[in-house]
Amino acid sequence: MITVSDLSVQFGGSVLFKQVDLQFVAGNCYGIIGANGAGKSTFLKVLSGDLESTTGFVSIQPDVRMSVLKQDQFQYDAFSVMDTVIQGNERLYSIMKEKDALYEKPDFSEEDGIRAAELEAEFAEMDGWEAESDASRILQGLGIPVELHYDMMGDTDPRLKVKVLLARALFGKPDIVMLDEPTNNLDIEAINWLEDFLLDYEGTVIVVSHDRHFLNTVCTHIVDIDYGKIKMYVGNYDFWYESSQLIQSLIKNKNKRNAEKIEELQTFIARFAANKAKSKQATSRRKLLDKLTIEEMPASSRRYPFVGFSPEREVGKDILFVTDVSKTIDGVKLLDRVTFNLKKDDKIGFVGENELAQTVMFKILMGEMEPDEGTVKWGQTTSQCYLPKDNTEYFEDHTESLVDWIREYSVKKDDVYLRGFLGRMLFSGEDVFKSVNVLSGGEKVRCMLSKMMLSGANVVLMDQPTNHLDMESIQAVNKGLIAFPGNILLATHDHEMLQSVANRIIEFQPDGSIIDRMCTYDEYLDWKLNRQ
Repeated sequence: MITVSDLSVQFGGSVLFKQVDLQFVAGNCYGIIGANGAGKSTFLKVLSGDLESTTGFVSIQPDVRMSVLKQDQFQYDAFSVMDTVIQGNERLYSIMKEKDALYEKPDFSEEDGIRAAELEAEFAEMDGWEAESDASRILQGLGIPVELHYDMMGDTDPRLKVKVLLARALFGKPDIVMLDEPTNNLDIEAINWLEDFLLDYEGTVIVVSHDRHFLNTVCTHIVDIDYGKIKMYVGNYDFWYESSQLIQSLIKNKNKRNAEKIEELQTFIARFAANKAKSKQATSRRKLLDKLTIEEMPASSRRYPFVGFSPEREVGKDILFVTDVSKTIDGVKLLDRVTFNLKKDDKIGFVGENELAQTVMFKILMGEMEPDEGTVKWGQTTSQCYLPKDNTEYFEDHTESLVDWIREYSVKKDDVYLRGFLGRMLFSGEDVFKSVNVLSGGEKVRCMLSKMMLSGANVVLMDQPTNHLDMESIQAVNKGLIAFPGNILLATHDHEMLQSVANRIIEFQPDGSIIDRMCTYDEYLDWKLNRQ
């Protein structure tokens, strides 16, 4: 169990949160949520002991082993993948190394034998003989094949290193696991495996994540950082979200009724205060007025942008024809005679481990790259807007202000309209005069979304739109896509977005071929499972 008592954290004169009192117990999974900058990762560091709080303390029961997901991909470059994972249980790893050192001694003494026996007993008690098979099982579950388990971390693909570090955090049945954005850079299959692993896990899990489906699947509690406070709620993310929206609505309605009543009473008092016949009634209403207060709405740190795509015209019968498209890059065949057509009302989700193939397909569709073979033909009634995975070219060499940048893509050029439009995308006040080349990753994505909304296109193409976005912006994009009446081509790791938007799934296979099925994403996963 972890007990948090009267905890507060501040940097300089800024208070992130204060007077926090919480308990985390075994058997539960706690999802930490909050707007960017609210202090999610900071709170996790305080819980793990990596950061001192300003006031209060964190108490953890003795003899409890805690494991924390490390983010430094270069820290273990001198070790093998297997050793890196087993190091997740530091005591077990140290016993293994001490045993090996003793047995390698040329002058093995009686004292060494006694020590080795002690170590062997502790090693067996910790299931040490199963360590490598347990580590291998976790690595394979996350998609790292057996032939790579004894490679050096320094030689390992950075995309796989992320999985190794996650395996390290999960290894050895720790009592407490703390994970900061564990699904980042994981493919769908690895995320599904992680969800199953955590659902069967008997210890305490504390996780920071922007992945709504992941939080809904694994969390028993939500820990919300907002209003400078931290509160814990029973239930998964959707339950918390619906409840919080209902509470906000109830408070607003109550405030509206009170405001109307106050205005009515003030009018009566003003009319009859000087009238002797009505003076008693005026006095009683004044007393009632004193009791009425408009409940102050907490100033939430959450801000939701508006994302909505409005096509200027409806698509005709002919939309998109992709015929026998092939593409090889650096000797690797990414697309092999790929053929599919886009029909009216199709909203296609691109999935699969071959993410580079998905990105190349988007570039070919948008005319940014030529296929080696095959053709792409768009219908005459179609117009496209595109969110690339890498938006560098739109910002890197640009020094104009944000309002001038967006003006280039807008039919209406006046500042009042453009600033109002940007305001709905959370760019307000002096923000609109910032140079676009200094914007953050999330701000650049919101700029690209603004550009797309101004286009009036009837086909939306998005390659990993949730990258760099906070949960509020992800929800806004999700709502915008659900409401969009045109065609969509979407590649994303966000399970919730795929399930709620796509009615057709195209999976890009490692050999460059595709699987094309008319179904929702969950139906597709069930079909694949039953097929195996």
